[in-house]
Amino acid sequence: MSRARRGLVGDPRAGFRRPAGDAEAVPQGLLRAARKSGQLNLSGRELSDVPQHVWRINLDTPEEAHQNLSFVAADRWWEQTDLSKLILSSNKLQHLSEEIKLLPALTVLDVHDNQLTSLPSAIGSLENLQKLNVSHNKIKEIPEELTQLKHLRSLLLQHNELNDLSDGFGGLVSLEELDLSNNHLATVPTSFASLTSLVRLNLSYNQLRSLPAEISAMKSLKQLDCTKNYLEVIPSELASMAYLEQLYLRKNKLRYLPEFPSCKLLKELHIGENQIEMLSAEHLKHLNSISVLELRDNKLKSLPDEITLLRGLERLDLSNNDISRLPYALGNLPQLQFLALDGNPLRAIRRDILQKGTQELLKYLRSKIKDDVTSLNEEHPVTAMTLPSQSRINMHAIATLKLLDYSEKRASEIPDEVFNAVGSNLITAVNFSKNQLNEIPARIVELKESICDINFGFNKLISVSLELCMLHRLTHLDLRNNFLTSLPDEMEALTRLQIINLSFNRFTIFPDVLYHMPTLETILLSNNQVGSLDPLQLKKMETLGTLDVQNNDLLQVPPELGNCVNLRALLLEGNPFRTPRAAILAKGTAAVLEYLRSRIPT
Repeated sequence: MSRARRGLVGDPRAGFRRPAGDAEAVPQGLLRAARKSGQLNLSGRELSDVPQHVWRINLDTPEEAHQNLSFVAADRWWEQTDLSKLILSSNKLQHLSEEIKLLPALTVLDVHDNQLTSLPSAIGSLENLQKLNVSHNKIKEIPEELTQLKHLRSLLLQHNELNDLSDGFGGLVSLEELDLSNNHLATVPTSFASLTSLVRLNLSYNQLRSLPAEISAMKSLKQLDCTKNYLEVIPSELASMAYLEQLYLRKNKLRYLPEFPSCKLLKELHIGENQIEMLSAEHLKHLNSISVLELRDNKLKSLPDEITLLRGLERLDLSNNDISRLPYALGNLPQLQFLALDGNPLRAIRRDILQKGTQELLKYLRSKIKDDVTSLNEEHPVTAMTLPSQSRINMHAIATLKLLDYSEKRASEIPDEVFNAVGSNLITAVNFSKNQLNEIPARIVELKESICDINFGFNKLISVSLELCMLHRLTHLDLRNNFLTSLPDEMEALTRLQIINLSFNRFTIFPDVLYHMPTLETILLSNNQVGSLDPLQLKKMETLGTLDVQNNDLLQVPPELGNCVNLRALLLEGNPFRTPRAAILAKGTAAVLEYLRSRIPT
C-alpha cells in the first residue's frame, strides 16, 4: 500500500492536515532526512514527550507537500522509506505512547537514559524489532507483549528496577544479547532454557541466590556474568556449556571452585572476592584453554602443582589470599604476562623480588627449578650414555613439563643437541626467547605434531620461515621484540592460532594475513609503525577479543571500528590521532566502541 493510501486508512483527513502541537519540537530537516534514510536520532533534546508527528512519520503528509513545489526524484516523499531506527535516548521521557505501533518497520529502538517506569503493551506489535535498549530507566516490570518479539536479537534492560521476569522470556528465541544487570532480580526463570541463540547474558549486580540448572540448555552462550550476587553454589549442569568462554562469578559467597569438564573453550574465569579455601587438580585439569584466572580476595592456602598445566595462562591474580609458597614450575608457563601476589604471606620469596614485577618473579622461580635439577644431576652425574648437551639442557622441563627451553643464552643459532635432547618426548611448548637468532631454526618443523606454544621473543628475526607456517597445532606465538616488517601469506595455514604477539617490531602496515586467520582471539601489535586499520576486515574476525595497537602511527581511528562488538579490549593509546580524545579512551573499550559507532555516517 502506498504511503498516501495508508494515510487515509481510519482517518480520511490524516494525510492532509498538519500535526497539532509540538510542531517545532523536531526540526523539519531532521524529518526529511529520516524519510530518506529510515533513521531518526532525537537523543539529548530534553524531550518530556515524543511529538505525535514522530509516531505518525510513516503516515502523515510531510510539511513540504503543502507547499507549491516541484519535486526532483530524490525528494519524492511518497516514495521514501519507512522509519527503521529511532533513537530517543538521554531525554526526560516518562512514558511511551501506544502509538508506537504506527512504526511497524522499526528494527532498532533506543530509549536508554530516560525516566520511563513502564513500556507500552503496543511494543509487542513491532514484529521487525531486532534491538531494544531501555537501560538506565525506572522500569519495574516488562509487559508480556514484549516477549512476542520473535526477531529481537539484543535486549538491554540494565539499571532499572525489575524485581522479577515472566516465564514468557523463553519466547525470545532469536535473542543473542540480554543485559539484566543492576536490577533487583532474586530468581531467573527456568524458561531461559529456551534461549538457545543467546551468546551474552549479564545478570550482575542483582540479588540472585541460585541459578536454575536449566540455564545449561543455552548451548550458544559464550559470556555469562553473575558478578555481585548472593550465589553460594553453582549448578553442576553449568559445566556442560561447551561454548562458554567467559564466566564472571566475582563478589558472591562461593566456597568451592566449580569443575568444568565440558567447558573446553573457557578462556576467562573471574571468581575473586568469594570464600574459596581450596584449589585442587580436579578443578584445573579441564581448563585447557584458560588465559585469565582471577582468584583474588579468597582464602586459598596453596596452589596445586597442576596449575603448571595451564599452558595458555596469561593473567593469574592471587592477591589477598593465604598462600605461603608457590610451585617453582609456575615460572615455566610460556604465556604468563601478569602474576599478582600482593597480600599473601609468602615465605620463600623475598619482598624485593616480588616488587620487581612478573617477569623477574618468573625468572626467579625458573632459577629455583634449575637449582633442583642441579641437585638432581649431582646425585646422578653425567655418564657416557648421556648426551653432551644434556648437562645444560633442562631435561626435567622436557620430560615433565613438555617444554623445550633454550632461552637467555645469547645464542645466534640453536644447537642440534637441543633438538636431539627431545628424543621421543612430545613437546608442546618451546622457549627460544632472549637470544640472538636471525632466523627461525629449520628443525622446528620436527615438533609439528605436538607443538602448541612458541616463544621467539627478544631475538633479531627479520622474517618468519615457512617451517613455522607448517606447525598446524600452534595456538600461541610470541614474536615480540624482533626486526619483523611483514608476515608470509603462508601463515594462513595456522588454523588454530589464537594469540599472536608482534609488539616492538617494525611493521608499517597491519599484516594482511592476520585478517584471514579467523581463530585469532588476541593480536598484540603495540610499539610498531602501523598507520591504518581495516575495520571491515576486523569485523569479520568474530573471535577477536583483544586488539592492542598502542604506540603506532594511526592518524585516525575509523568509526566503523565501533561495529567490532566482539572486542573486549581495544588499546589505542599513544597514537597521533585527535579523536577519540584521551578522556573517552580512559573510559574503556565499551565506551570507545560506542563513541565510534555514534560517528558512523548515516
